[in-house]
Amino acid sequence: MRDAPDPVAPDPVVVACEILGDLAERSVPLGPMTTYRVGGPAEIFVRITRRSDLGRVALARRESGLPLLVVGRGSNLLVSDAGFRGIAVSVAEIADRIDIDNETSAVRAGAAVLLPVLSRRLAAASLAGFEWAVGVPGSLGGAVRMNAGGHGSDMAACLSDVTLVDLDDPDLDNKAQGTIRTVPAAELGLCFRGSSLGPGSVVLDARLQLRRGDRAASEREIAEIVAWRRANQPGGQNAGSVFVNPVPGEVSAGELIDAAGLRGLRVGSAMVSEKHANFIQADEAGSADDARRLMDVVRREVEDRTGYALRSEIRLIGFEDDT
Repeated sequence: MRDAPDPVAPDPVVVACEILGDLAERSVPLGPMTTYRVGGPAEIFVRITRRSDLGRVALARRESGLPLLVVGRGSNLLVSDAGFRGIAVSVAEIADRIDIDNETSAVRAGAAVLLPVLSRRLAAASLAGFEWAVGVPGSLGGAVRMNAGGHGSDMAACLSDVTLVDLDDPDLDNKAQGTIRTVPAAELGLCFRGSSLGPGSVVLDARLQLRRGDRAASEREIAEIVAWRRANQPGGQNAGSVFVNPVPGEVSAGELIDAAGLRGLRVGSAMVSEKHANFIQADEAGSADDARRLMDVVRREVEDRTGYALRSEIRLIGFEDDT
């Protein structure tokens, strides 16, 4: 008598899709959702239209074991050509409000709000302290997660608290609105271009504490930042600075890459920018894998020639080694 064959483990994608039902979209291209504009599709994509939808996402993730990716503006993502075998989520439809309290100079803004838009809106309201963000082409949620910054400031300088949902909470799927928490900025582990937020933490909105200012002065500062960026940083398909400065304010990644003679280096369809050495440009219809290979070459050459080990400022998605 033959032994019964071992049961075949269910396909995690099928499991997730059965739970998500009509929320699940299959094989949605992620490249167009990033500023690199290259890379493959998400196996499953979910556009959240109600907060209660997050409960189904949490259950699908837990039962399937698939990884999760929250997609905002995509300005710090590089998605592999093979794509992302997991559940990608967008909260854009429930997180695009901006509420300004003129009496306290506090602002509550949704995670999907673009930083340049928010910067200009606050300047127009005569609120100062967020002008720097006009130069960061990302969303507020992503800016919180990576403590985005520039021009002498960052999110930590003005962030009071965030509203988030923890998709790793085992009770989330049993709660109509999900496990929504308000977390003080001091508990987010904000550091230079990073935080302690895990992949299951979905930022829904953030509260900023600014100060009364002069609209004309803020708008002049914004214009100066925009002009500086146009003069010193390339346009086109990139995700801004690729590597974190090893010693902020003292040793910059761009200077180290220059010192290693790598400006203009090309690997396939990706090139170290001639305009700013800490930018890697992707050709139109290029390969995300080429950009990743070029990152590896730059990191290795800089460490060999200068002794500094560069850390990526870009989130690598779907690669075999995504550290």
